[in-house]
Amino acid sequence: MKISNSMKRIIILMGVLVGLLAAEVMWAQTVEGVITYETKIDLHRRLPPERADMKAMIPQFRTNTDNLFFNNHESIFKPLIEDDEEELSSGGGVVMRFNMPNNEFYTNRETSRTISKQEFMGKDYLIEDSVKVSPWKFGTETREILGYACQQAYYTDEVKINRNGEEVTEKREVTAWFTNQLRPFLGPDRFNTLPGAVLAVDINNGERVMVAKKIDPRPLKKNELVMPAKGTKTTQAEFRKMVDEKMKEMRANGGFMIRN
Repeated sequence: MKISNSMKRIIILMGVLVGLLAAEVMWAQTVEGVITYETKIDLHRRLPPERADMKAMIPQFRTNTDNLFFNNHESIFKPLIEDDEEELSSGGGVVMRFNMPNNEFYTNRETSRTISKQEFMGKDYLIEDSVKVSPWKFGTETREILGYACQQAYYTDEVKINRNGEEVTEKREVTAWFTNQLRPFLGPDRFNTLPGAVLAVDINNGERVMVAKKIDPRPLKKNELVMPAKGTKTTQAEFRKMVDEKMKEMRANGGFMIRN
């Protein structure tokens, strides 16, 4: 039987509508919930070069847990803090204590605004900014995380850090794995500008690694996703200047700070 052009158009249109309906059902199931990430930081690689001798005194890795609460257009990434102080033992009788900063990163994709709550020296600071889209490139590799099929994306950029009281620029390599089975533009920290949910991030080949350990699509509870509002408002440049000055002061007095 010969199919007319008009009938072909109707069949194609029906196919498109069925696809859109299936996508709508999928999004309806995954636009709200919480993703729990485990973050592993290589403390030895975070030490300033002049304090390399400290490697014998502190363990190489520190691990912490963070939650990403999200709905259709908002998300907030914040630590799961059971104890605001972490004790690390070097195994040689030396015990060091690390204060766990209660930092939060809020994103509203409808307004394209972010609010970063940064805790520093016992005070909270609020930094409001616009969403910054990273220069992502898409790889060909795939990976499964918690049953979700993920695609590779990556980029290289430069970040400024304070070293010996001087601001220097370092290259940063970022590799992420994202899935389109959850809502787009979602991810831990600032890694939320991909067309899917980011379930893993590797910075500088193991210097800092974030991997989703649990995904719980569910209605959010009261106060789980609240825009940060308490703290001193400042800019990113002003906050960085304050931190750099404190690090310079600490180094002058023989101390040091491991950057996050």
